[in-house]
Amino acid sequence: MINRDDNPEYLNSFLDYSITILNKSPNSIKEYNYDLATFLKYIKIHFGLTNETDFSKIIIKDIDLETIKKITLDDIHAFVSYLATELKSKSATRARKVSSIRIFFKYLSAKAKLIETNPAQNLETPKQEKRMPKYLTLDDSKKLLDVASNEDNRNCERDYAITTLFLNCGMRLSELVNINIKDIKFDDCKMTVIGKGNKERTIYLNNACMRAIKEYLDIRPKEGVKYDSKDALFLSERRERISNRTVQYIIKNELRKAGLDTNKYSVHKLRHTAATLMYQYGNVDIRALQELLGHASISTTEIYTHVENERVRNAVESNPLANI
Repeated sequence: MINRDDNPEYLNSFLDYSITILNKSPNSIKEYNYDLATFLKYIKIHFGLTNETDFSKIIIKDIDLETIKKITLDDIHAFVSYLATELKSKSATRARKVSSIRIFFKYLSAKAKLIETNPAQNLETPKQEKRMPKYLTLDDSKKLLDVASNEDNRNCERDYAITTLFLNCGMRLSELVNINIKDIKFDDCKMTVIGKGNKERTIYLNNACMRAIKEYLDIRPKEGVKYDSKDALFLSERRERISNRTVQYIIKNELRKAGLDTNKYSVHKLRHTAATLMYQYGNVDIRALQELLGHASISTTEIYTHVENERVRNAVESNPLANI
């Protein structure tokens, strides 16, 4: 939860601009606020405006625009260096903060006209390491579904539906948690979800998904559901919209029971799994996969083409001359 009272006025104005004009999602607004608050706290230390070194105790509300106008590209680079060396932030984390800073200063200079010079105009994004996505094999995915459907679990219909949607549709955690019953078109076997950047997209539901959803809806609580959760597809035991943390706990528990490494696999790895299995077994076009996953850039989707390397290896090894 953002406490706007802790922010200087120009930061809250930027957040309002991001909501109303840029149409950013609540999660993006939280990230902007956190990233920029961290940056401004660093600036107070960097400029000698505080003796406090505990970031949680540094106040940023008193940082005026005159201080903001003194910030240079070198100061921003020093902050990024601090993230890498002192906070041990990963390149992806640094890249996100750089993006937040770049958008923030663009707003202050070009939109709000509160500063004359944009110090972040030539700010580059830190180069990120490209790693192969971790994913479950087809057999491991089946094990996970078997665990989820175990009747010893009193929430087996719900948990099985959640796991089935993750493994078949490749949706994000936030997308699954926010599904409303009215978003599902049962006759057309599809539903709409709101992804990153508040972008709406259609997800098509196969037979396994439709069956799992219908079986859960048959036993989904109808009485005592919290008013603001009446339309939520997935409910917690408290009869309110299920939370991110609860879903993460469910999946972690299933992974453990399936004998899979919970340090290696997580909810997000199920998204990787769905994408990889579709690409590997379904001959899905990379552009179609991009649309299905809701990726803004094709380069993000291309990490799943790693399975092609396995196909090439198998093709070479299957050559009849391979063992001569």
